[in-house]
Amino acid sequence: MKILADLSIGAKGEMLDISDNLLEQKLLEMGCTPGEQFEVVRKAPFGGPIAILISSYVLSIRKEDAISIEVKLLVNE
Repeated sequence: MKILADLSIGAKGEMLDISDNLLEQKLLEMGCTPGEQFEVVRKAPFGGPIAILISSYVLSIRKEDAISIEVKLLVNE
């Protein structure tokens, strides 16, 4: 199992599951659904947010939240 927080810049993946129900609801409202493909475009240093390109826009996700997102790796970093 891979989680979003572990991916490097340039990695492409598919969202599989979001284990935090409140976070899942927020992401669903923003168009991030299970099965949605994304690319990691930026990672802030020292545990800062992770920026992903998803549904043609860049979404910044806190690292604490990215730990709750299970992903399937499509293109290795």
